[in-house]
Amino acid sequence: MANQFDTIRLEKGMYQEAGRSFTQVLEGLDPSEQYKGTRLEGLDAFQRQLKRFDIKVKGAGSDPVEKFFRTADSAVLFPEYIARSVRQGMEEANLLPAITAATTRFEGMDYRSITAEAGGDEKELKAVDEGAAIPATTIKVQANLVKLHKRGRMLVASYEAVRYQKLDLFSVTLRQIGAHIARMLLSDGVDVLMNGDGNDNEAEADETTAASTLTYDDLVTFWGKFDPYEMNTLLVSPDVMLKMLKLSEFKDPLTGLNFQGTGKLTTPLGATLLRTSAVPADTVIGLDHRYALELVQGSDVMVEYDKLIDRQLERAAITTLCGFAKLFPDASRVLKVKAAEED
Repeated sequence: MANQFDTIRLEKGMYQEAGRSFTQVLEGLDPSEQYKGTRLEGLDAFQRQLKRFDIKVKGAGSDPVEKFFRTADSAVLFPEYIARSVRQGMEEANLLPAITAATTRFEGMDYRSITAEAGGDEKELKAVDEGAAIPATTIKVQANLVKLHKRGRMLVASYEAVRYQKLDLFSVTLRQIGAHIARMLLSDGVDVLMNGDGNDNEAEADETTAASTLTYDDLVTFWGKFDPYEMNTLLVSPDVMLKMLKLSEFKDPLTGLNFQGTGKLTTPLGATLLRTSAVPADTVIGLDHRYALELVQGSDVMVEYDKLIDRQLERAAITTLCGFAKLFPDASRVLKVKAAEED
């Protein structure tokens, strides 16, 4: 098949195909497989279109925003450039992969997750005698729907204000928008971990032994309550992070070297420590990230492509539709630092 990326006619309708993104539509017309062994290997269909119109989006030599609007065809690429930059910002600031067990893509608004239950003595690991019933684990659909929320930001700018701005600089603003959206989604996930998804599965809560103080004994006791799950992730509020770092057990040289070398903290209990303001003050959320939370993605990053293609940037919405489901309630718990008693 002859290379045809430079002959494809680009139009708004490419953003409207059900079940396929703009890039997937382009890939259908111009498959990347045919470029193996050529100088264009490693580029996807959208990147080949940028090359076709000689649009440079990165580096000191990046083009101004107006380069997208030199032709009617190249203008169609602008919404995808916006969406990719926003997704990049979401990925840079995203803690969700560290706390979600599965991601489900779902087209619609009414989603029901599943849960598994083993009741009574069936929770115990017993030998099965000959002829005896095998203990059962029942998988069933949750009673209540998972709520999907639209989260996003409004891009407010006139074309005249940004047309001469370099794309490399403009991308920084778009990545910041992505980071804001990622923080909104994380707040939604934290809320479901703590309060459940409407199916009577809120996390069990414990308190520290002393008021206003977090001790290593508190953490060990908290860790011990996760059996048969594993407390491999701790989400903590900024104020609790400071309390934890002051514990002598966190001053272990290997813990310090790992933090200095990678910027990531692990606790003496082996759990990854994640700080976020999405967690309420004086709160620790412990979880087994393999079993605790499901991310339900109703849509990828969506942009108002009509406005962007027509240079109507004023109040162009950038959104995503997501929700969260609690999978196994016992796979997450909450530890609250007890408030000081009033005199």
